[in-house]
Amino acid sequence: MNRRKFFASTGLSAAGLIVSESLFGINSKVETAQASTSALAGRYDIMKEVMKYPKIDAHVHVDLGNSDPAAQKKFAEVLIDYADRLNIRKLVLSKPVTRLIKGIPDGSVEAFIDHNNIILGVMKLHPDRFTGSFTFNPVHLKESMDEIKRCVDQGMVGAKTYYQTKISDPAFYPIVEKMIDLKMIIHTHAETQLGVGGYRMIYDGRKPLNVSIPEDFVAIAKRYPEGMFQHAHIGGGGDWEYMCKALKHSPNVYVDTSGSNNEEWMIDFALQELGEDRLLFGSDNMYYQSVGKILASNLNESQRKKIFFENFNNILRKGGHHVD
Repeated sequence: MNRRKFFASTGLSAAGLIVSESLFGINSKVETAQASTSALAGRYDIMKEVMKYPKIDAHVHVDLGNSDPAAQKKFAEVLIDYADRLNIRKLVLSKPVTRLIKGIPDGSVEAFIDHNNIILGVMKLHPDRFTGSFTFNPVHLKESMDEIKRCVDQGMVGAKTYYQTKISDPAFYPIVEKMIDLKMIIHTHAETQLGVGGYRMIYDGRKPLNVSIPEDFVAIAKRYPEGMFQHAHIGGGGDWEYMCKALKHSPNVYVDTSGSNNEEWMIDFALQELGEDRLLFGSDNMYYQSVGKILASNLNESQRKKIFFENFNNILRKGGHHVD
């Protein structure tokens, strides 16, 4: 068949399809469906739905790659703009030490003190909207304890740690006991990546050996049932099904919903495995999708309110730092 005959034939086929649709009433059905969809879209105001729920962002960072006060001040205004747009009443800021030196996390005292100073400085810019989590390295016990006292005295409300030491390491024990006394939560970066944790351990995840995995949270939570632990970002790119299953029977481990991954059923599965009281709203600086994934899940009004605000506020209330 030559080019001219091909287009002539396909044109006639398309014309025949249109005639057939008209004859059998398909066009009218399509038009009716489109009209119904348009009417529904007109009734659903997504930003009205977003603003309906006050929120506490339990996992959000200042500018992680910058120590310049001017840059941090500028970034703080970005955070406030996002918070205003999404009805975030309180942001729990952190700046864990993420710098690697020859593949090994910087675990120095100077590094965690410097990062805490940045958070304290940013908190002062909007004290009604910003609070903070301090960081430390429990290997340096005395300095970590001194830093906890200093940061708590200046208004910080919890801890945020990274790769430096596993949450289940014995070095953490005296820190956990101190946090229990303070009635504060320990928020730790965690992963269930290829070769790091979960089912797919035949791969090389190329991550530092001290990264915490769900089993580390299970171990520390069992040792300290009165402690409170926050497993970071269910949407951080790991195997969230494995994560939730592993943490199911550790009632003092909370999971925040942050991260850039927004797979369907992720929040629903977390709710099914962990219950509505253990999920905490967080963005990890993934602002709009962090809210969207909650609204797109099959949650009732009470569950939305708990995840967006009430669950973390109840944690803050234990230490007397709740949002009114």
